[in-house]
Order: sequence, then C-alpha cells, then structure tokens
Amino acid sequence: MIIAANWKMNPTLDVAGGLALALTARHFAPVTRLLFAPHPYLVPMSVRLGGSDVRLGGQDCHQDTVGAHTGDVSAAMLRDCGASVVLLGHSERRADHGESSALVAAKAAQALAHDLDVVICLGESLDERRTGRAEQIVIDQLHASLPKEFPEGRVMIAYEPVWAIGTGEVASVTDIAAMHAAITSELPKSKNGHMPPPILYGGSVNAENAASIFSVDHVGGALVGGASLDAAAFDSICDSARLQMLKSG
Repeated sequence: MIIAANWKMNPTLDVAGGLALALTARHFAPVTRLLFAPHPYLVPMSVRLGGSDVRLGGQDCHQDTVGAHTGDVSAAMLRDCGASVVLLGHSERRADHGESSALVAAKAAQALAHDLDVVICLGESLDERRTGRAEQIVIDQLHASLPKEFPEGRVMIAYEPVWAIGTGEVASVTDIAAMHAAITSELPKSKNGHMPPPILYGGSVNAENAASIFSVDHVGGALVGGASLDAAAFDSICDSARLQMLKSG
C-alpha cells in the first residue's frame, strides 16, 4: 500500500521540519510513504528525510520544460530539488486554477519525461454524486487525465470525492468499493505482467477510519490531507495499512 501525505499550503517551516524528522523515526515496511510538501520546502525536507524510505514529491508541475511562466515550477526543477514523484490534478487545482483533465495529462507526460512518477487525482462534486453522475464523471476524468502512453509502474491514481475533502465526511465503504472497482475496470491492462496502477483513496482519511477503508477491495492506499499534519495520526494510518498488507499476505 501507498500512504501519501499532502501538506497542501501548510505548515510553517519549523513544524514541517519536525514532521519530516518524525517520518524518519519509524518504519512501516512494506508500506510505501510519500510526502507532498510545498515547493519552497522541498530542499530542506529532502535534507531532513535523508536516506529514509520516504519519497518526496511536489504538489504540481508545469506542462512545459522551461519558459516565461512566472510562479510556476517545472518537473526538472522538482527533480533537482530532490523530488521523485508529483501530485497532479488535485481537486483544489482543478477548482481554484481551472485545470482541465487535458492539462493534467500534459503535466503528467512532462513529469514522466523528467523521471518523476505521478499521482493523478480524480473525483466528483456532491452535485454530481446526487444526480447519479459520479461514476461517469470520474471515468471521464481518468481517460482524459492519463497520458496516451506511460511506463508501467510509474503512475498512481487517487480517487478523492470532492465533497469529502477536509469536511470530515467520508464516502461509505460501499461507495468507495464501487468507485474503485469502476476505476480498476477502466485502467489500461498490463502488457508485461505488472500490477495495474494502484488506486489511493483520499477524502478525510484519519486514524479512526483508515482500517475500514483499507479493507475495501481495490484500495491501494490513501492520500492524506489534514491528518498528515499530525505525526501520531499519520503513523497510525500507516500502521493500519501495514496491518492490512500483512493480513492480506
């Protein structure tokens, strides 16, 4: 399983340093941990994570290699700052910055070309769910957000119902199972025997609900927002993932 911490536009640098050091203090093998830190923090977090097993990632990248794009960050810059993965298409980027799925696909292609793995986010609004369009919206996003071609083992998917992000609301186990199964059925089939891209669940994941979420078929981990700013809570989520992996053999 993959447990990803998305700090978003948080916290202060001092707090971030403490959280990063806390990540290095414990190990949860065979769980893979990712940290998506704010771009100005990538270099200091890279230093603090040192030789640990935590992979550092950026929260976005530009679709171009270089250019006159004030305030943007290229995939190559992320790599140079110590990142090995990037988060793309988060609902807050799609809503706050008007990012389309086609733009997400272009960013993903650029990131992969610069040796960054990618986590592509998908999710529906409350209105889309209430009107019975949730599954079609997410599947359409999936097909439009994936690059036409990508190396196996380099792409991860994060399903995050928009209405459950930072609200304390969580999709029911039944809803999560149905959506993850639908996404799985639409993912490109492996040509070389690799596992299909893992699907993380994101949306108010916390220490209390993590175990039940990880027991759902086709859930390959979690994209954790607010709870990732609490070292003990994040450790508990990672431990739930580890126990689920051991239980599943």
